[in-house]
Amino acid sequence: MAKSSNLVIVESPSKAKTIGKYLGPDYVVKASMGHLRDLPKSTMGVDIDGDFTPHYFPLENKADVIADLRKCASQAETVYLATDPDREGEAISWHLKELLELPEEKTHRVTFNEITKNVVRQSIEHPRGIDYALVDAQQARRILDRIVGYQLSPLLWKKIRRGLSAGRVQSVATRLVVDRENEIRAFQPKEYWSLDVDLSLMEKPGTFTARYYGDTKKIELENEAQVLSVIADITGQEFTVQSVKRAEKKRSAAPPFTTSTLQQEASRKLNMTPKRTMAIAQQLYEGVDVEGEGTLGLITYMRTDSLRLSDEAMAAAESFIKSRYGAAYHYGSFHTFKTKSGAQDAHEAIRPTHVELDPERIQGSLTKDQYRLYKLIWSRFLASQMANALYDTVAIDTRCAGHTFRSTHQSVKFNGFLAVYEEGKDEETEAMGSPLPELFEGDRAKSTDIRKEQHFTQPPARYTEATLVKAMEEKGVGRPSTYAAIVSTIQDREYVNKKDKRLMPTPLGEVVTGLMMERFQDIIDVEFTANMENRLDQVEAGNLNWKTVLRDFYQGFHQEMLDAETALEGVRLKVPEEVTDEVCDLCGRNLVIKSGRFGKFLACPGYPECKFTKPIVEKMPGRCPKCGSAILKRTSKRGYAYYACERGADCGFMTWDVPTAEDCPKCGQTMFKKSGRGRMKPFCINEECENFLPEDKRGYYKKAAATQEGEPAPQEGVAPQEEKAEKPAKSTKTAKTTKTTKTKKTTKTKEKAQ
Repeated sequence: MAKSSNLVIVESPSKAKTIGKYLGPDYVVKASMGHLRDLPKSTMGVDIDGDFTPHYFPLENKADVIADLRKCASQAETVYLATDPDREGEAISWHLKELLELPEEKTHRVTFNEITKNVVRQSIEHPRGIDYALVDAQQARRILDRIVGYQLSPLLWKKIRRGLSAGRVQSVATRLVVDRENEIRAFQPKEYWSLDVDLSLMEKPGTFTARYYGDTKKIELENEAQVLSVIADITGQEFTVQSVKRAEKKRSAAPPFTTSTLQQEASRKLNMTPKRTMAIAQQLYEGVDVEGEGTLGLITYMRTDSLRLSDEAMAAAESFIKSRYGAAYHYGSFHTFKTKSGAQDAHEAIRPTHVELDPERIQGSLTKDQYRLYKLIWSRFLASQMANALYDTVAIDTRCAGHTFRSTHQSVKFNGFLAVYEEGKDEETEAMGSPLPELFEGDRAKSTDIRKEQHFTQPPARYTEATLVKAMEEKGVGRPSTYAAIVSTIQDREYVNKKDKRLMPTPLGEVVTGLMMERFQDIIDVEFTANMENRLDQVEAGNLNWKTVLRDFYQGFHQEMLDAETALEGVRLKVPEEVTDEVCDLCGRNLVIKSGRFGKFLACPGYPECKFTKPIVEKMPGRCPKCGSAILKRTSKRGYAYYACERGADCGFMTWDVPTAEDCPKCGQTMFKKSGRGRMKPFCINEECENFLPEDKRGYYKKAAATQEGEPAPQEGVAPQEEKAEKPAKSTKTAKTTKTTKTKKTTKTKEKAQ
């Protein structure tokens, strides 16, 4: 590297590749792979008595990266710190400056809301200094979470179960799930009835259905006696159309995505977890090799709470809409949206960087998940600049014996933005009824059928991952960069389980939450947590000192810790065992879920009289390539996950590769992918198929490992360590194991999971 060279430091290799292409040979672009220094793992690393001074250390596993960056920085004339444009990205840049001992005069900070040629070059031409208010806000959050985790977790170990962990924001998220479960348990259903009448016109052809509405005002039928009274009144009587109201209804497009709404919609429409959504969005932001275009950043920065769009982006959308759909489909002007109060509004909404790159055009350059998420983002942005959808609506009131029955219907008059996109809903909406005949006031009809049906009000629905993110956003818990990590963490730590896409608290989660609500009311309080987020925002704005926030918090928290230690002296809280529907083969009792050295398993509650145990089996997508049966996920004696046919030795199929829901387009057999993390494409393992991918081309490590009996033999170079990330955490070391299973992620990702 020549002395005159410029060094640009980003976080990931993908981002480095994209930016390097735009800047040319005068710039060397290097990746830090996230944080290069952090608080120590084994101790708190914060001197509370020394006014909350943090002690940062270089990460041992980043020694080679640090050495390389130091060498390049010493040879560079100018160093550009180009980490992500948020609090944590600012903190990473500050850590880089301190760790590499960069002098102020040669250090520049640049950010990219989108990684495109023009934006990258303009940012390099207009650098700034490090924003220390942003750094302070990130440090305050990190230290708050460290204090809570390192002081509260040991209490949970002593009073509930060894290995538990507590988090400042994750505890509130768990409480939301627990509170919802308690609402469901306490819910008392209320009876109500519906009454539908099929009507036939008397003077002309035509039939329609009307539902009981009431009189001049809506009346609920609360019991069968009321329904029978109405039926007695209308039986054999004539119905008369009293009013016909026709109207045109407008419906506007949803705004472009923020982080929260992207996670919600990806969950609804693509069945992606928030964590997966953000991982794929990061890939689209950092850059993808697009055939004929080279490496391109396809979307703007994906951690944002803003609905703002640039004029250039809206102008590009207008041109695209008019050329593809016609002028009538454009909104008519730039369609702007008001960002909610309290939002940081630091970046634009999430949108495609090149609207002309429609999803179908670049589908061949994307993985399946990249394509699906890019299409969602592209469609939502384009629809936000399109004309309103128009509906013709009609509401008809028909009277009989003093009772009103109502019929409604709507039809699309002009689809507008619906030509591209329609927003998903968390709950089903009421249908607008079947098409109605041409009706006028005074038309007479007679009943041909009367149908009554009993209903009961339903309890509030359990949260999905999407609705939990929505609730956290509405209540001010967390920020865009933390939603995915929070939802993932409360499941990883087994405080919450997901069943049929709904989140339910585990017995462990309820016991921990109960203790927190009794002894740490501030930590578990939604309003307190939301207020803390607002105070961190004030630190970021430069209006509040970050150590003042820490002092104010710690004073109350420390007293709660002392009170809890005194009140719980000698107390040990028992976690109820989770009872299943499966029955013991020996004594017939319902099996319970227990945790052991290799993860969870089923056991008879009659131990030690009955020692029956049984593994918990997870069914995977796809079919066995040998016999077509189901594929099950199993755990080897050494704790590694592998996949085997449900018929066991009768079939004999076993593999380390992960079965997918995709079928080979050539032979129709289930496709597999390499185990581990990252963007790995599925491949066909059928040797007779023209799509067959040999083992030496599947990206395995070159190291082979011996197997024990009952494990699949390693394919060429498959190291079981690749699957170790799937190994269930030991029940006695949950907190530590959870950290070690994420070592393949950058330190930045780990930071956000706190």
